[in-house]
Order: sequence, then structure tokens, then C-alpha cells
Amino acid sequence: MERPEIILAPGPTPIPPEVYLAQGSPLVYHRGPGFGNLMTEVAERLKVLYGTTQDVLLMTASGTGGLESAIQNVFSPGEEVFVPLAGFFAERWKQLAEAHGLLVRSIEYEWGRRVRPEDVDAALAEHPVKAVLLTHSETSTGVIQPVRELAEVANHHGALVIVDVVSSLGAVPFEFDAWGIDVAVGGSQKALSASPGIAFVAVSERAWRAHETASLPRYYFDWSIYRRYAALKDPENPWTPAISVMQGLRAALELYFQDGPEAALARHRRLSRAVKEGGKALGLDLFGEGLEDNWTVTAVRAPDGIDADTISDRIRADFGCVLAPGQGPLKGTVFRIGHLGYYSELDIIRGLAALEMTLERLGYPVKRGAAVAAAEGVFQEDVEG
Repeated sequence: MERPEIILAPGPTPIPPEVYLAQGSPLVYHRGPGFGNLMTEVAERLKVLYGTTQDVLLMTASGTGGLESAIQNVFSPGEEVFVPLAGFFAERWKQLAEAHGLLVRSIEYEWGRRVRPEDVDAALAEHPVKAVLLTHSETSTGVIQPVRELAEVANHHGALVIVDVVSSLGAVPFEFDAWGIDVAVGGSQKALSASPGIAFVAVSERAWRAHETASLPRYYFDWSIYRRYAALKDPENPWTPAISVMQGLRAALELYFQDGPEAALARHRRLSRAVKEGGKALGLDLFGEGLEDNWTVTAVRAPDGIDADTISDRIRADFGCVLAPGQGPLKGTVFRIGHLGYYSELDIIRGLAALEMTLERLGYPVKRGAAVAAAEGVFQEDVEG
């Protein structure tokens, strides 16, 4: 019998039944009060999640589309930005900026390292730029970057702060207004466990002022058009939106807020601890700095003599469990376990059990049940505490 795969990857994440039901409901017509109410509810929930009173724009796109909109709407050709490079998605920022004719300055770190605010401070003191482009959750390495401290440095030097929060928003602490962020781009398919297809962009007043003089070409992603349509009596999206995904996103946000953001963050922290303790119980080396803060993804080094991609392939073939292989220079050396979004304790335990059996079948000496017991210890400790 074919069963749904167990997705333990950084995203898209598993989707709750309530979200599927909402997506499968009759479509709300997108030019009228029904969709206006839907869009308003989603935007207001997202403002709470971002920690902002500023505009949150909703776009039919992947997270990368939202990132591209940030480049198009804030900059003019030839302007300079600073991108600290420490992983695959930081590299994406660089590629997007260069593709639009911006001059990119950067510091390169070994993948798995955290960006050091003092390094960024020194670089900006030596050469000012218009903006700093940051990646909060670097899912290629599992590292959560110190965005609060990096934003403080950028603000000190008068630079705009533009952040990729696609896989961090709702999974780790983030405060748009309090941290001095100017643009933050999220996506529907990560910690909120909705379907892929909607990007959301929070925009500060400082970013709107930059937008007024920015001259890069834009049309579909023109923020001014989205803002104008959102201000109508019955708010609309300027283009035909992904209506069913928006309906599902509203349901996902309702689920997220049933227990509240604090409970969701605590759950992400707990699941992260369980995965990491499970990996260590098997004698595996965890990858990346700041492990205690890395609540979205855990990168694990493959044991000597076993290719990490082989582990990912075998666990999927034998148990229908999807782990993410390494990217870039980490390909073949690490596999990645996602624990953001709609996961329970038993999902993690099931995934760790599959990992134990897979490693044993590949010849790695496994103490059966060690990873499962370690994860159970984390879950039981929290209950007893």
C-alpha cells in the first residue's frame, strides 16, 4: 500500500487537514468583499507574527519572488549593498542583487559559521552601502543568524536592513519594529505549514521612502500597486491571486494562533532539541554554530565512510521519510532534518527511528532505540518540568 511520505525537510512542510479542507473549499471571488475580508485577516495575523504595525504585502509567488520584489522596489541600478555570505540562501541574495545591476560587497564565511556583527561593523565603517541583505534562517546549514545584532550594526551606519525570513518567521524569535528591520520577506510553506505559493513582505516607512526614488524596472512586483489595491474599501490583490492557497493560509494562521506565537516558538525549540539529542545519542556530529538557537533545521554530518546523499536516498526508499541532502560544498557530507511547521513529538520519534534503521542497514554501528530514547527524554522532561 502506498502511504504519504514523511517529510522531515526544511520545506515545504507538512500541511494540516484543516488547511487542506480550506484549500478545497469553493473559491472566494477575488474582486469583492469576500476576498477583501480574507486578505485583511491574513495580513493582520501576519503583522502580529512579524511584530509590526507597518504594511504587509501579499504576493502570489514563492519566497524568492518576494526577495526579488525587495531588490526591485528599493534600489536603483549601480547602488551598493552588503551581503554576508555563509550559505546557499545568502548566495541567492547576492545573485539576485547582481542580476539587477547592483554592486555587491561581502564577507565570505565558511558554511556553518554565524556572521559576526563586528565584521559587518568594520566593513560598513570602511565602505558605506545603501542596504545590508541578511538571511535569518540559513537552511543550507541549519544556522540561525544573529539578525537583531546585525540590524543594530546596519542601522548605526545608516543602511537599510532587508531580511529573508522565509524559513524563520513563526519558528524563531523575530521582531520587525523592535529590531529596526526595513523589509522582511516570508513564505507560506514553512513554519506556518500552508501550501507554497504566497510570499509576504513587511515594509517599513524608511523602505517606502527608498521606494519612491528607486528606479529598477518592476511591474508585477511593484509595491505601490499592491499598497493601492490593499487600501480599497474592499481590499484586493492587483493580479489574479492564488485564492485557494490564501484560504489555506488563513486556516494555517488560525491554527498557529490557537495556542499563540509563544507556544509555537516553544514547540519549535523542543522539537529541535529532541532531534539534536537524538543525533548525538547515535554518535553523530551535528553541524553548524549556535546549535541551541537553530530551531528550524538540524544539519548532521554523515558518519565516516557513508555518503550523506546515500543516507537521504535510502531512508526515503526504505521508509518513505524525506530528509534534505546537503547543498553546495556540503553535498555528500551532511544531511538535514527539518523540524519547523506542523510536527508533533511522534513525527520526530518516527523519523529518528527510521534514521536508526537506515544507518544500521548501511553498516553504521547503531544502538537500537538510542535516538528515540534521547528524544523521548526531551519530551518527557518538558512535561515533567
